[in-house]
Amino acid sequence: MKVFAIGDLHLSVNNPKPMDIFGPQWEGYVDKIFDDWKQRVSNDDIVLLPGDFSWAMRLEETKKDFDLLKNLPGKKIMIRGNHDYWWSSISAVRKILPQNFFAIQNDAFVFGDFIVCGTRGWTVPEPNSEMTQENEKIFKREVIRLELTLQAAKKLQTNGQKIICMLHYPPCNFHRQESELTNLIEKYGVSVVVFGHLHGFKKAITKFEMNGVDYYLTSCDIVENKLVEIDV
Repeated sequence: MKVFAIGDLHLSVNNPKPMDIFGPQWEGYVDKIFDDWKQRVSNDDIVLLPGDFSWAMRLEETKKDFDLLKNLPGKKIMIRGNHDYWWSSISAVRKILPQNFFAIQNDAFVFGDFIVCGTRGWTVPEPNSEMTQENEKIFKREVIRLELTLQAAKKLQTNGQKIICMLHYPPCNFHRQESELTNLIEKYGVSVVVFGHLHGFKKAITKFEMNGVDYYLTSCDIVENKLVEIDV
């Protein structure tokens, strides 16, 4: 079983929103991703989708977006991103998911030798900057949600499985300093963190290590619209 990841698909079949207005890297990006997916992923593999899956505003509008992926190989595991406004209650989301799709919210799933957990996260402040009261409130809530999903993963870890954590937002700032999020990730023995959200950085660091944890940036435009194979 291999593990792949690709973030920020921003699909919009129902209400087309051209992404190429954000730069040439978005031209035909969906076809490029799917071509790469079909060549490299088998039905036994898992593909992590760390948020911003669809521009849809309502849950029922996502059907055509899911239809694009449902026949692609592999098990697809997803979390909510900041633009996934369609994501309502987790029970409603899971009710409409096609076969081999899994949505995570405050819980975790076992896939062979791996346990996958995750949450959206929030912006980690840079040095000498302060959060607004509202941002601080959201950030603290996401810290709680991260610990809930990590606790769920730890309970499932009965046979030494590796824990993979998905976040939509980076769990640290651009200076890669420790945060409440990275402290929790280390506390619960996470092996790998996969995230997205960042766009438009031509020289972005797509993989780095911090205190024994490997971090992967997988926003599709930054990784040239190819799935990232995760070394667990």
